[in-house]
Amino acid sequence: MSASTGVQHENENLANSLFRDIDLSGSRFEDVSLRNALFENSALSGATLRNVCLAGVSIEDANLEGMRIDGVLVGDLFKAYKHTKAQ
Repeated sequence: MSASTGVQHENENLANSLFRDIDLSGSRFEDVSLRNALFENSALSGATLRNVCLAGVSIEDANLEGMRIDGVLVGDLFKAYKHTKAQ
């Protein structure tokens, strides 16, 4: 991996790109379209998603420990769902 840091891209079309073995830690994504993107073997720990559209998003085989949606732990949501479904 090259040692370049602080690269800035604006008003670019990078559709259908492949990013492999890339460190984007601390990066900001503003007004970005990731429609139909695939995140595989990716670390989003500590990331914040604010004012995002998650319609149709699928999360599979993921570690959700400590993940919150609007301040509510996802683990707690699953527990409540399973409890309600069992009744």
